[in-house]
Amino acid sequence: NREIYTNIYDTPWFEGCTYPKFSDEEYERRYKITREKMSRVGVDVLLAPGGPHHWSYGGGMMWLSGHWNWHCMVEYVVVPMQGETLQVYSQAGAHLEASRRLSYVKDLRSSRGGQFIKVISEWLHERGLEKSKIGIAESDWQFHEYVPINHLEQLEAFCPDATIELLPDFFHELVYLKSLEEQEFVAKAGKLVVDAIYAIRDRARPGIMEFQLAASAAKAILDGDGQLDFLIVGSTPMDHPAQLFGNPRPSWKELKEGDIILTELAAGYHGYSAQLGMPICVGKPTDRVRKFFDNIVLPGYLKMAEKIKPGNTLEDVRKAGLFFRENGAQSRPLHLHGIDFVSNSPHIGKDHVRAFPYEEEIKPGACLMLEPCPITAEGDLGMFYGHTFNVTEDGAVRVTDLKDELLIAT
Repeated sequence: NREIYTNIYDTPWFEGCTYPKFSDEEYERRYKITREKMSRVGVDVLLAPGGPHHWSYGGGMMWLSGHWNWHCMVEYVVVPMQGETLQVYSQAGAHLEASRRLSYVKDLRSSRGGQFIKVISEWLHERGLEKSKIGIAESDWQFHEYVPINHLEQLEAFCPDATIELLPDFFHELVYLKSLEEQEFVAKAGKLVVDAIYAIRDRARPGIMEFQLAASAAKAILDGDGQLDFLIVGSTPMDHPAQLFGNPRPSWKELKEGDIILTELAAGYHGYSAQLGMPICVGKPTDRVRKFFDNIVLPGYLKMAEKIKPGNTLEDVRKAGLFFRENGAQSRPLHLHGIDFVSNSPHIGKDHVRAFPYEEEIKPGACLMLEPCPITAEGDLGMFYGHTFNVTEDGAVRVTDLKDELLIAT
C-alpha cells in the first residue's frame, strides 16, 4: 500500500551500491561554517534548498548532503543550530532507499507527494523549533531565486509564531573556496569535459549534424559517471564565417568540409563542474583562421592565464585581457567567471570586474573559468577559448588538461 511504501526504511534494496562521496570530516567542515554563518546572520534554523537547473545545480541542499535533485523545483536540507539535520526528498520507496545510501544526512524523509513544508513543519514541531527564527537561503544565487511561493506561504501557516527571513547570498561565500577534496571532484569533471571535446573532434566530418556532435560529447561525459550541464556546439564556414559563439541549441545543420566548430562544454561530477571551449576545424584551417588563432586568440588567453595565481587580483587578469583590443580584435563582454558549483561570481569583462570584496584577490581554493572569446575586427567570427583552473597554494592547475592548439578534425 502507498503509506507503507512511502515510509519504508532499512530494506536490503540496493545492497552493494556505492558512490563517490566526501569524507565525514569534509561534511563536518561544511556544517561548521554553515552554522557559523547562521549565528552571524542571526537565525536558529536554516532551510537550504536546491534545484536541478543550471544556476542552482543542487544548491545548498546538494552541498550539505551529496544528494542530487532532478524531480522538482527544490528539495531541502534543514539545519538547526544544534543536533541532527533533516533532508526532505521529493520521492519515496525505492527512490528514497537508494538515496539513503548516498546522502550524508541520516534523517532522510519523503515529501509525501510534494508536501515538503508539511514534513519540515512536523520536524520543527517535534524539536520545539516552530517558534524559532527560520532563514531560507536562495536555491539559485545567480538570479537570486528562493523557493516556490506556496512553500513560503505554507511555512507561515504551519509555523505562525516563527520569524521567517530570506537570506541572500548565503552559500556562495562558503563554497567559492574549495577544499582539497572538492578540488579533486572539479578535476574529475575537467577530465570528463576533455573527453567530451575529443569526442566531438573525433566524430566531426562532413554530413554529421551539430546535435550528433553534442550527443557524442554527452556519451563521453556519461560514460565517466558525469552529469550533463550544458553542451554549446555550432558551426560556420571558415571562408565566409558568420558566427561569434557556439550554438546553445545544437541543430540539424550538417557539417561541411571547411567549417569551424565553436564550442563551450560543461560537465559535472557529483555536483562539481568544469567547463571547456576550443574551436575545431573540419579540414585544414584557412590562413585567416590560423593567423587569428595563432596571433590573437592563443596569445591573449595565455597572457590572462599567467595572471591566475594566489596574491594577484582580478584586476590584474582584466588588464591582461586588454591584449585583444590593443591588437585590433573585438571580444565578447565576458572574459572570466568563477565556478562555485557552476558559473557564478566573480566576473571579469573588458572594462569591469564584478566581484564580492572577499573575491577580489585570487586565493587558493578558488575555481576560475578563463574564457575569452576574441572576435575579428570585421565582426564575422569569434573563437571562444576557455579552460577551468583550480587555484592552489603554489599557483593554478588547469583541470582541462590538453594541449593549447587549434583542434583539427581530419
